Amino acid sequence: MSIPIILDCDPGIDDALAIAFAAASPAIDLVGVTTVAGNVSLDKTTANALAVTSFVGAGSVPVTAGCAAPLLRSAVRAGDVHGESGLGGAVLPAPERSAEQGHAADFIISTIEAAPGEITLVATGPLTNIGLALRREPRLASWVRDFVIMGGSAGRGNVTPAAEFNIWSDPEAASIVFGAGWTVRMIGLDVTLQARASATIQDRMRSLGSLGSTLLLPALARYRDGDDKTGEPPVHDVCAVVSVVEPEAFGYTPALVEVETVGKLTSGMTVTDFSESATPNARVATAIHVDRFWELVLDAYGSLAARLP
Repeated sequence: MSIPIILDCDPGIDDALAIAFAAASPAIDLVGVTTVAGNVSLDKTTANALAVTSFVGAGSVPVTAGCAAPLLRSAVRAGDVHGESGLGGAVLPAPERSAEQGHAADFIISTIEAAPGEITLVATGPLTNIGLALRREPRLASWVRDFVIMGGSAGRGNVTPAAEFNIWSDPEAASIVFGAGWTVRMIGLDVTLQARASATIQDRMRSLGSLGSTLLLPALARYRDGDDKTGEPPVHDVCAVVSVVEPEAFGYTPALVEVETVGKLTSGMTVTDFSESATPNARVATAIHVDRFWELVLDAYGSLAARLP
């Protein structure tokens, strides 16, 4: 039986690859994609979500735009990482549809309220939409089946020494999210930096027809993740969606996670307390089975490639 998910994202190269995996996996029922400003502006993240869903055969999945800026701060971008369009070197056909009417926060609330305990909410961008949704409807935290984010780190950051990009982009929203009373499954840099599209992995993607040649490989070819010098881009956001399909691909440690919102040097830091005296509000991914991860991803991409023109 497939798991229904809403994917809240800011495509973004790795978000695009996460959408493709969600559409490809038979274990997932992608019931909606919501977009937020982050890697690029909201108009671009929404256009990219529409283009990717259409390209991978998920054109019937509703795409709903959300917040164009953080709750309290000025907008930030990561065009230096994801390219001007947000999809690196990938150029997809223009979608023949538009985003849904309404706001992403309201879509998240109404969809999950209609099926309490059934839908997993996955966030792979700044947490602005989720924070706003919780402010509008605090009961959301008790209605989800599971809540997973790609974000944060128990160690160092990737946009500052202390902070990971998604949390740093809107720390006030992230603080709301971690304090909402649910258990956040945090898939952060501690594991995602190990999920790299190596030369061997990219060689296997070359056998995936138009999926590989039009989306995966051109996108990854122009992915520049911070100060990384390996030439093997990490697919951060794919990890969050894979964790829904197979949680056992990761190892978790309970922790109390609080978000720094005022530190001059540490704003956006996910302060992670693993001590036994702490009251956990999160399960923090601290290990990843990399071979199993790529086995799942490439198998799903292979099935999807066989269905595409």
